[in-house]
Order: sequence, then C-alpha cells, then structure tokens
Amino acid sequence: MSANDSPRAQQSKTHDSAFLRACRREPVPHTPVWFMRQAGRSLPEYLKVREGIPMLESCMRPELVTEITLQPVRRHKVDAAIYFSDIVVPLKAIGIDLDIKPGVGPVVAEPVRTRADLARLRDLTPEDVHYVTEAIGMLTGELGATPLIGFAGAPFTLASYLVEGGPSRNHEHTKALMYGDPELWADLLDRLAEITSAFLKVQIEAGASAVQLFDSWVGALAPADYRRSVMPASAKVFDAVAHYGVPRIHFGVGTGELLGLMGEAGADVVGVDWRVPLDEAARRVGPGKALQGNLDPAVLFSTPEAVRAKTREVLDAAAGLEGHIFNLGHGVLPTTDPDALTRLVADVHERTAR
Repeated sequence: MSANDSPRAQQSKTHDSAFLRACRREPVPHTPVWFMRQAGRSLPEYLKVREGIPMLESCMRPELVTEITLQPVRRHKVDAAIYFSDIVVPLKAIGIDLDIKPGVGPVVAEPVRTRADLARLRDLTPEDVHYVTEAIGMLTGELGATPLIGFAGAPFTLASYLVEGGPSRNHEHTKALMYGDPELWADLLDRLAEITSAFLKVQIEAGASAVQLFDSWVGALAPADYRRSVMPASAKVFDAVAHYGVPRIHFGVGTGELLGLMGEAGADVVGVDWRVPLDEAARRVGPGKALQGNLDPAVLFSTPEAVRAKTREVLDAAAGLEGHIFNLGHGVLPTTDPDALTRLVADVHERTAR
C-alpha cells in the first residue's frame, strides 16, 4: 500500500463529505442519507451473490463483503456505505461456538452464565479478523470520497445473545444475571467492551471513516439500570476509539427514555428510532450532538405520496438540529421495494439542497 492509499489518506478523502460534515455538526450541501441494513435482503443483487453461502461465511470473504457493501451505494446513491458484517462476527472470531440460523438469528451453543464461562471470551487480535482489514482496504479504494461506516455490537446486546443463547423477547436470563450477580455482569460487559473496542480499532485502522455501536436490545432496560449496569461498558468502547478522531454513532431500538444517557456515554451522533420526533429527541439528548434518523421503515410499504409526506415530517422536525443524518428508525425490512429507497434518497437530497 502506498502512502496515498493509507487509511489516513483514505479518511482525508472523505473528510468533506456531507455525511462526515453532518456528524461534526458543520454546514452541509444537503442532508446526507444512509440506511441501516441498506446492504442486504431487500436487494435482488444481494440475494444473487449470497445464494448458497451461509451468513457468517459471507462475512469472512473480502471480495464478497466488498461487493455487498457497494451494492446500495451504486443503486441508491446513499451518502455513506456501511461495512457488511454481523455483530456476532468478533465472538465467532475468538472461538465462541455460534451460528446464524435463517429465520432465527444468532444462536450460541453454550450460553455464558457463570464466572468459568468468562474464560472463553479471550482477547480479539487483528489476525483473528484479517478478512476485515482486507475487505476495508478493497472498499476504501472503490468508495473514494464516499465514507465507510464501521460497526460493532454494543456490550449489552452481545451479552444478551451470549447469556440467552440466542434472540430473546424478555431477556430474562440476561436480567437475572445483571440483577443477581452484578459483579459477574460487570466483568462480562467489561470483557465484551474490550473485544468490541478491538474490533472497531481494526476497522478504523483499515480505513473506516466513522463507526456505529449498535445496542439493539438495550431499550429493554430502565434508565437507572442502563446508567448503573450498561453505560460504563459502552463508555469504555467510545473512549477506546476517541483518539482516532472519527465520528462515533450510538444506536438502539426503543431507546426513547435512554437517549440522553446514550449521548452521555460518549457518542458524537445519537441514532433515534421512529417513536420519538427528532426535535423532542434533540431536547432529550441535549446540545453538542448530531442526530441520526428516523423514518419508520414500515412507511416504505405505503404509497410514494405517503412516503414523501412522512419524509417531510422527519425533515421538518430536524430543521433546527445542529447536525442531522437522515436514516430509518431501524433497519431496512427484508421485503422493502428497493426503488422506494432510491426515491427516498433522491427526495431527501432534493428537498434539502442548499
């Protein structure tokens, strides 16, 4: 790799992009748009290249990861790419026996519920995820001035998968451990914070221009429990990558009551789901943070006129924000019409052109 192709050189190419300017709460030429799960099941080209390849294996093939990550950028003209992976990839990389079962999600063969189980969570090294470094190197070369967002699962959500053994509606085993053995819980989240930090560092050092921490399940907690039992680990992750100077985004589902705390944990950008209007979210988060969101993904199944009307509502609510990145309030649903996403990007760009 030449000096001109170094991760730092790649990140400098994206510095003045609309997406990164919005993350830094600077003036933008238009409101930037990207979608969580923009690379995936909603795209026929994705289904074609993934055919017959298990999810976790697809995350470990650099050329396939590159192609899948680029697909929505080509099709929708979004303002940022998000690295194609899964939040359990670092757990698989350190030897946890898990698989992603179609229609179910990540399933862990032996749940983590005792202090002895902690020993199975060893440190993550760059060599464990060498395919990530390789794929990001390929991607940044292709993306040019379009930023690449790296991501990881937050400690609470990873802990929930590990403790429950898979997806859970009520998180009963997770909460039983959190309340019943707070010392073991704290040690578990601290270990996961170290693994997550290492995974994000690999992505940033390979050339990612921003990172997002997904805390998909944290909306299951009350604010006091979040502050006491989860926030220290999330803060540790954000602190670990602060010196790189790349924007840090924090997102969870059903987190209306936690928005202020999630910003306090150290994010530069707070993601908002569709349940809280962005002007109210800004009041809860407080000054000094950009916001990301928050069109309901289900709106895209309605008429083009209805989508435009709901898009206008989101943009109107965002009018006074210090920085705004347009996104859905959660991921793209699998049966979404790709053309609806393409139209949405064009509509936001057109409405907000300055």
